[in-house]
This record gives sequence, structure tokens and C-alpha cells, in this order.
Amino acid sequence: MLRVAKGVRRLFLGGNMSLTKDKLITRLQTQIGLDKQDSRQIVERLLGIMKDTLTQGENLLISGFGKFSVRQKNSRRGRNPQTKESLVLAARKVLVFKASIVLRDRINESS
Repeated sequence: MLRVAKGVRRLFLGGNMSLTKDKLITRLQTQIGLDKQDSRQIVERLLGIMKDTLTQGENLLISGFGKFSVRQKNSRRGRNPQTKESLVLAARKVLVFKASIVLRDRINESS
């Protein structure tokens, strides 16, 4: 799961609310003047491109925002906290986000 710093949420949302896909579509509609259907298509296509890029194992770099990358995690030993039973957690891929310096500076200015 991708964790986003509180400052990023505050910067884009003006509070602790979540920026949903629907809210993003509405912002495109109001700020750029597109109709809702065009805004929805743009958001869906952009997210689709991002998903396809990451699924293929490529990094996704958005200048001034940050870098998304997929990393491989090896299998490891773990345990069930309820039963204390030891088990092996399978190898998996995880999504990692690293904010750009520009974004980090902007977040720190707003706090």
C-alpha cells in the first residue's frame, strides 16, 4: 500500500480528506472548463497509462512530483500474531514512491 505524507494530502486537498477519482474529475471540469465526460476520459486514460507502465516493471517519473517504482521483496520468515505460528511470507512486488525535492520543499513550506 502506498503511504502518502500528511503534508501531501494537505497540499492537494486543503485538509485531511481524500482526493478521489471523482473529485479529480470535478477539478478538471471546473478549473480547465472541460465537460465531465471529457474530464473522466482524461483521468481514466492517464491512470491506465500509469498502471500499464508500472505493471510492465518500468519506473514512472513525473518531474516536480516524484518517482514511482516497483521493487521485488524476497520471501521471508514471519509469524501469525494470534497463534504465534511461524510461516514463510512469499516473495512479492511492492510499489514505492519517492517525492521529488520540489514537492518535498513545497510540502515543508505549507506546514
